[in-house]
Amino acid sequence: MISKVLVANRGEIAVRVMRACRELGINTVAVYSEADKDAFHAKYADEAYLLGPAPATLSYLNMDKIIEIAKASKAEAIHPGYGFLSENAAFARACEQAKIIFIGPPARVLEVTGNKIAAREEAVKAGVPVVPGTGECPADFCQLQDDLGEIGYPMIVKPAGGGGGIGMVIARSDSDLQRALTLSPQMAKKSFGIASVYIEKYIEHPRHIEFQILADSQGNVIHLGERECSIQRFHSKVIEESPSPALTPELRAEMGGAAVRLARAIKYVGAGTVEFIFSEGRYYFLEVNARIQVEHPVTEMVTGVDLVKEQINVAAGLSLSIRQEDVKTRGWAIECRINAEDPIRNFMPSPGTITGYRSPGGIGIRVDSGIYTGYTIPDCYHPMISKLVAWGKDRNDAIMRMRRALYEYVILGVSTNLVLHKAIMENPRFVSGDLDTDFITREVGLLADMQRIKERDKAITERLSTIFVRPK
Repeated sequence: MISKVLVANRGEIAVRVMRACRELGINTVAVYSEADKDAFHAKYADEAYLLGPAPATLSYLNMDKIIEIAKASKAEAIHPGYGFLSENAAFARACEQAKIIFIGPPARVLEVTGNKIAAREEAVKAGVPVVPGTGECPADFCQLQDDLGEIGYPMIVKPAGGGGGIGMVIARSDSDLQRALTLSPQMAKKSFGIASVYIEKYIEHPRHIEFQILADSQGNVIHLGERECSIQRFHSKVIEESPSPALTPELRAEMGGAAVRLARAIKYVGAGTVEFIFSEGRYYFLEVNARIQVEHPVTEMVTGVDLVKEQINVAAGLSLSIRQEDVKTRGWAIECRINAEDPIRNFMPSPGTITGYRSPGGIGIRVDSGIYTGYTIPDCYHPMISKLVAWGKDRNDAIMRMRRALYEYVILGVSTNLVLHKAIMENPRFVSGDLDTDFITREVGLLADMQRIKERDKAITERLSTIFVRPK
């Protein structure tokens, strides 16, 4: 069994992993940048070591330094969290060569899942539906024309590597496509170091539905149902829920089976997700996220399965603790990503010092965060500061509980997107379950709703804020 884990990440996910380790009786090692010297994850761990300056390239992406600290601290394993090095095949291989357990899929799997063209090819082999498209594209538009007739416009040019929507370019005409075939490889090369791109049919206004998978080294593979992740902004998820209001039990079983089939085909090990786009009753493979997801808590809330503990145990060589027939879902869970940004001012980032912080509580509420009163949010990392999760007996119950929790959440000193979440939770389209990945951009009344709600809740906010004022 593993006795010490280095967590190669920061913020709420680092704390989340350390909590699982503590419950398993495993000691933890934190690493932190100069910007994170006062971060909660560095205080929470049993040991903490400075990685380097604030920029991620000099700290959280410094593979050699992380492995050096793991060896010096005698950590037997490294958990990468999500983002940073979590899907980096070279880092997984470096851990293997250093005889340090990488708590994630093996390097050979990450090489497949990290290349969307290769992953798409594996999906086709496994009989998983894919969007009509191409393999790797030549830069010359003329060489492609014969292959594009069956796809038809609109199309989308996508980088083979990376994620987060970076480098994706939509084309609605030949001239658009010629431009996209120049622009997308340039952005991909700059962001991911790989210029390879491919083309898919662009499906307008789809839903984004992903299936959580778990697999061990003995060949056992299961899924734990789906998460609806359609509420997005520029391909970045904002709200997630489980289950999806769009799926029937029959479709859920079919899509879950496809996810398991693909995981088996690529000999997947660990926790991950198989992502699909869903439109007009049909689903298509999108990609494999070979790591723990930001939104994993909603699955934990409805299944009762601790995904991080399963990750750690599988990495230690143990079998999964549950079988497919053991997976039962109960109720509904919704997650809101809380960011230090101002959605009324075009989502302007809002780093700074938190002068007051009180998280919600009560039945069915979970808050994963890495912040506290007096903590200064740095300006060099993603602005997500916490995740608020609400569980209810059904979707309406979960929405009402989330509204209550958002009412209770107090974060002073920085702007946050709490008002956006309040507006969405009160939006008739959202409440009815009518979702798609363009929801935020298509709901043109959201800005007015946020301004109205901010004014409506002004007195409430001021009243709750008085708990941080010391009496004279």
